[in-house]
Amino acid sequence: MATNEGDTVRARPHGRRSLPAEVASHVRELIISGQVRPGEFLRIERVAEAVGVSSTPAREGLLMLKSEGLVRLVPRRGFVVAPFTRQDVRDLFWVQAQLSARLAARAAQRISPARLARLEATLGAYQEAVDDGATDRVADLGHAFHREINLTADSHRLALLLGSVVKHLPNRFYAAIEGQVADTRVEHPLLLDALRRRQAHRASVLMERHILAGADRLVEVLEERGLWRDRERSP
Repeated sequence: MATNEGDTVRARPHGRRSLPAEVASHVRELIISGQVRPGEFLRIERVAEAVGVSSTPAREGLLMLKSEGLVRLVPRRGFVVAPFTRQDVRDLFWVQAQLSARLAARAAQRISPARLARLEATLGAYQEAVDDGATDRVADLGHAFHREINLTADSHRLALLLGSVVKHLPNRFYAAIEGQVADTRVEHPLLLDALRRRQAHRASVLMERHILAGADRLVEVLEERGLWRDRERSP
């Protein structure tokens, strides 16, 4: 989801996701995209209003983020955004890249004509969404493309581990980063070609590079937003 710095992002419905998970997803996106800064307090009432829920699921969602280390609970003051570094961002992408690369390699060995057809259809819809400038559809279809590869790998445990990492990353904000969509339009067809040719090693290498390149783009955007500027100037 593309926004200007400081804008409030409203959470979008996600089907069966629980209300606390909706809250956690919404606030996680704000934190990792730099729209709320380390040291900034997150008022339960404002979070609840932004997501469209009551205070109870809003608090539960913030507690979920506390367990992830993204926020801290300060006695008698509330929830505050925890600091995170460039290396934290790169580490998240690194773990995602390793798991995604292994899943891509397994998918190349197991992919069926039906799966290939679904990937081709998803890729075509993705390209159309990019041409239309439909940021939300770009994010959804990009996610769907990777999800199809992960399902094809038929590695349930790896997919679960990957899901626990990916949820930390700002999917909609990330899809709007300049250069990310342009590169994905090139990289996804290459991945599809490797899968079609059952080239496991090539699929793995392409996937790892595809994911790791995203870390540099996200860090660059957060630097432009001044996310770490104040901390670096502090004595």
